[in-house]
Amino acid sequence: MAYPNKTIRHPKTGQEIQFLLTAKETNGQLLHMQTTYQAHSTEPPAHYHPNQEEDFRVLEGEIKVRINGQVKLLKQGEALHIPRNTIHTMWNATERPAVVDWQVRPALNTDHFFETHMGLANEGKTNEAGIPNIWQIALIARYFADVFRLAKPSFMVQRVLFALLTPIAYLLGYRPTYKKYLD
Repeated sequence: MAYPNKTIRHPKTGQEIQFLLTAKETNGQLLHMQTTYQAHSTEPPAHYHPNQEEDFRVLEGEIKVRINGQVKLLKQGEALHIPRNTIHTMWNATERPAVVDWQVRPALNTDHFFETHMGLANEGKTNEAGIPNIWQIALIARYFADVFRLAKPSFMVQRVLFALLTPIAYLLGYRPTYKKYLD
């Protein structure tokens, strides 16, 4: 369970997230985090948030942001607002770590999404890029569709594909979340 000052780390990407305020403390209004992107991090898959907006402020270093297909460079002190349904991705292409203040409104269950994803990675249940297998993706994508969606393929294609894969994923023992990651 996310709580203030809890830090989670992705072993493949090196990204760290420290929870500052969670949905519990803000009555669901805000998830406030500080994240650290390691030097030369890779660009993650493009995604969007259908029901949330995000605000970023670079505290140290600089990051690249691809938003609606255009790449922007955010330097220390600069901020960016990302509205709902805006396709984006963020990474650090520099020689030193970048630290970013990150706010998500409303919080919904985004903290559980991060805890699940990083929990899987910490148990070696992702590939070298830090991405789970298709069975796990199908369950996570369906469960967290209100907070996170991949940009491609289209959401309708994802819904059909993941609906077909879900029963098999459950039979194989996969779950959309795991209690051990949320404790």
